[in-house]
Amino acid sequence: MSTQAWTDSRVRALHDDLVDLYEPVDREAEHGADPTADPGEGVRQLVTTILSQNVADENTSRASAALFDRYADFAAIEAADHDELAETIRVAGLADQKAARIQRALAAIREETGGAYSLAFLDAMATGEAKAWLTEIKGVGPKTASVVLNFHFGKPTMAVDTHVERVSKRFGLVPDSASNEAAHDRLDELVPDELIYPLHVLLIRHGRARCSARDADCANPVCETYCDCEFCP
Repeated sequence: MSTQAWTDSRVRALHDDLVDLYEPVDREAEHGADPTADPGEGVRQLVTTILSQNVADENTSRASAALFDRYADFAAIEAADHDELAETIRVAGLADQKAARIQRALAAIREETGGAYSLAFLDAMATGEAKAWLTEIKGVGPKTASVVLNFHFGKPTMAVDTHVERVSKRFGLVPDSASNEAAHDRLDELVPDELIYPLHVLLIRHGRARCSARDADCANPVCETYCDCEFCP
């Protein structure tokens, strides 16, 4: 872990160096808030993100397709027999837990809005308030909440997946001992709002391409500048 203090300018330099190593992040091409999106798209993002917990992207896509092919709308998903719903999304793993989480989330949204399946009300909330509302739903943690709030609403909160957490700890952005929740709080505090999304993507790229959990490839200018992990010479 790097011990050099992180300042606003150093975070910006890290972003720029990652861009030089990879390429700039095109928010529109990958994710990002869409003011013209259907009101239900935020709910769909939440449901899909719950499906994606602890599973590969391919299986998330298969489970999502099966779910939305089988049920006509969110009301039908909420009202579905639990066992039937779990079987429908079984390919995503943890099917019983995820079925319960999805139905709890849909019920919470419907109750909050008085009957509509829309998360539009979150747009008017401050980021912290919106995240608190989402994480009050059992099974919706800070990562799931941050995915919805940043990717759909463009709110400045970083989704910390396993790659972001690993690289952030090796670079010293986050203490080694920090929990995933604490890592979310630390990065939201440290990273300038406009860099939350692009740095999220770049840290994932770096984690996948070079900073793997084992046998990391540290022979690159970013690791040479920012990383003091056990793999770095």
